[in-house]
Amino acid sequence: MNGLPARRLLLVHAHPDDESINNGVTMAKYAAEGAHVALVTCTLGEEGEVIPAELAHLAPDRDDTLGPFRAGELAAAMKELGVADHRFLGGAGRYRDSGMMGAPQNTRPGAFWSADLDEAAGHLAEVIRELRPQVLVTYDPDGGYGHPDHIQAHRVATRGAELAAEAAYRPELGAPHAVAKLYWNRVPRSVAEEGFAHLRATGAAFPGIASLDDVPGVVDDERITAEIGDDDDGRALASAKAAAMRAHVTQVAVDGPFFALSNDLAQPLFVREYYELAAGEPGVAAGSRERDLFAGVEA
Repeated sequence: MNGLPARRLLLVHAHPDDESINNGVTMAKYAAEGAHVALVTCTLGEEGEVIPAELAHLAPDRDDTLGPFRAGELAAAMKELGVADHRFLGGAGRYRDSGMMGAPQNTRPGAFWSADLDEAAGHLAEVIRELRPQVLVTYDPDGGYGHPDHIQAHRVATRGAELAAEAAYRPELGAPHAVAKLYWNRVPRSVAEEGFAHLRATGAAFPGIASLDDVPGVVDDERITAEIGDDDDGRALASAKAAAMRAHVTQVAVDGPFFALSNDLAQPLFVREYYELAAGEPGVAAGSRERDLFAGVEA
């Protein structure tokens, strides 16, 4: 199959830095194990707020050069995780960051939120036909926290997988391919609560502390179906994740086991990552958590 490894994982994210915060441990783990790990990022993150004062000129209301800079940050982060295959949906700059929900940028020409769904999903279907991943990871229908680009990334990932599996859809792209398992990024409520309790007890070098509501994808523990971050290699994976997050210097500040975004509110840096199986068959008995996203998948 084009010389690709037997196990193939595809992740779909909205902006550079989302992948490292949500899936840095997972990506580093599977890359180190020899799986083909591919990342599709839907925008350059042009509307992000810039943390370092010396880089403030990159912002969209000044030089408007943040997007290309964040593409460089993403490349640096992927080196930390050992991931060589990272792409932008439809090519770099095809879709622009839409800003927060309700912002005027939502409807500007080229905004990802305003993109035609089947057109955008078609770009992803082409990647799926090429790479033929068994596992696809993205956000839940709310995008984890309601950001329009995250919601649209969920829609594109879901629709792209559907199109790639349809035999009648663009046969010139190659044979149809059905993704075996689709996962949504999650954080179990108990883990988030424990992380914030540790943060309050320990303190971090940030002006304030975020709330549980600031953490995307927090759900009741029983909804978690998979957990990644084994005890024997957890330290190395956590180190790779933290390094990848640090590479996103305009967006993320890391302080030991904690980090903050541009709001300067500390939150836990999770060294285990959690998922909810949204489509496909679980690889373990009911009531158990998978420790491998490829569990039950045939190569």
